[in-house]
Amino acid sequence: MDYLSLCKNFFAATNIPVSLTKDGNSVYSSLGETLAIPYEYHRELFDMAPVNNPCFCGDSPDIEYGRVQIEGTGYDLFLGPVFNVPVTKELIRQYMREVAFPLALREQITELLCSIPQTSHMQFARYLIFFHQCLNNKSTNLQELLQEDEEYARNRMIRHTDRMVADQDEMNYHNSYYFELEMYQHIKEGDVKKLKKFFSESRLALREGKMAKSPLRHAKNLFITATAKAGILGAIPGGADIEKTYQLTDYYVQECEQLQTIDEIHHLMYVMIMDFCQRSGETHIPEGISPDVYQCMTYIRNHTNEPVSIEEAAASVNRSSSYMMKHFKNELGINMGAYIMRCKLEEAKSLLTYSKKSLAEISSYLCFSSQSYFQNVFKKQYGVTPLQYRKQTKRGSLTGFP
Repeated sequence: MDYLSLCKNFFAATNIPVSLTKDGNSVYSSLGETLAIPYEYHRELFDMAPVNNPCFCGDSPDIEYGRVQIEGTGYDLFLGPVFNVPVTKELIRQYMREVAFPLALREQITELLCSIPQTSHMQFARYLIFFHQCLNNKSTNLQELLQEDEEYARNRMIRHTDRMVADQDEMNYHNSYYFELEMYQHIKEGDVKKLKKFFSESRLALREGKMAKSPLRHAKNLFITATAKAGILGAIPGGADIEKTYQLTDYYVQECEQLQTIDEIHHLMYVMIMDFCQRSGETHIPEGISPDVYQCMTYIRNHTNEPVSIEEAAASVNRSSSYMMKHFKNELGINMGAYIMRCKLEEAKSLLTYSKKSLAEISSYLCFSSQSYFQNVFKKQYGVTPLQYRKQTKRGSLTGFP
């Protein structure tokens, strides 16, 4: 079967985006072809192991994706994005941030996303079933697709109950609760020195349970749990940007999955915890910040990839620019314009450290007027050029887990 023609004809007939990969490499993307951008823009959305075939993928309830493995070929067909709610500006902004599209494409993307027919979850499931039958000659009805997870959940509950009884008989108890509470509190406070001291002084022999059959898989599972907790219980309550924290959690988990020794995982665990603590410290909300200022700060941090003005930021909380500038200065000791620039530069630091984007791409994504201007303000703020900063922040230069 000509899978490429099938994808193109389906998109032409339904206006529902479809992508095709071969052994994890992108072959075709209807969105990429329409927007005239590299297909790699969409690869990271599908970098996950399939649960079933077919299956749903993606982590947003309003933006859905689906996956059909073409058995025995190495090909995977992906449907989406589709929306089960009307497309709003917020959904468009969320989508653009998820795939890191430059702002220059916003008008094209808005037009394209608005042309996708609104599709219910049930109807989307039927599309997946249809493709599975066409491509694999196997029939799956709607109830089977939706009930498979329910049956698995019931069996899992039985297994877990048996395990808990056995662990209780063998007195296999966890004792890391208070250790973790204190560690996540240090992350929340953003005090790196205090967190390092906490690790150096801790003498508790932790018992953390068994999370896998092999020691390496256990270490990886423990890392995944700790990373999620560090973000949700530490960094986000400390003031770190919610979306960036979730993205960083994904990146660390993906990096951990590539490691092959327990020592490497412990090293990355230490790096991850310190990273979240540092980010919390950089964005920590001091005591005494008014709701207006806090909401305005949040708006600015969430729109670093747009040319945010003082007037727009103030309007987001229904206040005048003069009112917000006065309270910003009084409560934070910094001008609104300077805060907007600081947020963009902090985002630039993150992109320099955790992405392979070029300086030109970063400058364009963060809406600087030119690459040279971006380089100048970055060096003025941090004392080094963006390229020097990228070299200095390679993770291999950090110390390991004590």
